[in-house]
Amino acid sequence: MIHKRLARWVFGSAFMTALLLPAMAFAQETGTSDAWQVLSAKALAAGFAMGLSALAAGYAQAKIGSAGAGALAERPEVSIWIITLQALPEVIVLLGFVSAILISG
Repeated sequence: MIHKRLARWVFGSAFMTALLLPAMAFAQETGTSDAWQVLSAKALAAGFAMGLSALAAGYAQAKIGSAGAGALAERPEVSIWIITLQALPEVIVLLGFVSAILISG
């Protein structure tokens, strides 16, 4: 029970941070004294975009890999499906990388 609450709180706060930091990064600059704040918000947003997408893809690949090993032990003919499903979370990392480049650039 406490683990579910903690997980919800951690993932909820990470999700809200991932939503708020790009908004701060793309906010219009009001003066030259706030330039370092905009740059630091952009750097944080790009880091969160890349880091959270890599963590999510790693988690997904761990779950798919363990389930795929069990499926391959029972039915070897599903190997192409397992390989395809194992490669799909990499798209998440690529999208995170592209969004990090767009945010920082």
